[in-house]
Amino acid sequence: MCDGPETTSLSLVEEEGTASSFQGLMETFCGHGLPSSLYTDRGSHYFRTPKAGDKVDKERPTQVGRALARLGVEHIPAYSPEARGRSERMFSTLQQRLPRELALAGVTDVEAANRFIADVYLQAHNVRFARPPEIAESAFVAADPDQLAEILCIEEERIVGRDNTIVFGRLRLQLPPSPIRHHYVRANVKVRQYPNGSLAVFHGPRRIARYAAEGALGGPPTERNRAA
Repeated sequence: MCDGPETTSLSLVEEEGTASSFQGLMETFCGHGLPSSLYTDRGSHYFRTPKAGDKVDKERPTQVGRALARLGVEHIPAYSPEARGRSERMFSTLQQRLPRELALAGVTDVEAANRFIADVYLQAHNVRFARPPEIAESAFVAADPDQLAEILCIEEERIVGRDNTIVFGRLRLQLPPSPIRHHYVRANVKVRQYPNGSLAVFHGPRRIARYAAEGALGGPPTERNRAA
């Protein structure tokens, strides 16, 4: 992701999508703060477009759109190739330079490449290509990383089943005993899936369960429940 001429997040992923978008947003917002607006292409992880070539449907946001709206960040879709000129030029620069730098460093796998990008390449790239802004004062607003982690993730609503479980994808999540109420049958809850695959279930602002990526219960809720 780019902050004007400065690249704020860069990594290699198997496929661009919701998870990689959340990763880039998390790195950018933690490192710089929240912007007033974010300009992106119209990829399906950013916007829903009912008919190819038509305008995006802002009434049905994607997971990324929901998170940005909750943070108060205006999400602006690109509608012309010219509008994406700056980012396309940056992509061209990276495609030409980064493979050479990785080869010179002897990097041969994705995990090592991402460490090299974070520790070495990104700073050197910005030193060479970034230009100072016309206005020195930052347009970003500081944000709480803990709060960002609870927003920049997949979030879906579920109704708890008669057996006090929730179905999420291929997983059936058993809710643990609660000191607050006997059960959550028929209750509306929210399931959050974090970038590392782990899950959490919230009833209102209270986290009532945590799970590993494969669905194993991660222990009873802690006292340090954060508001959603």
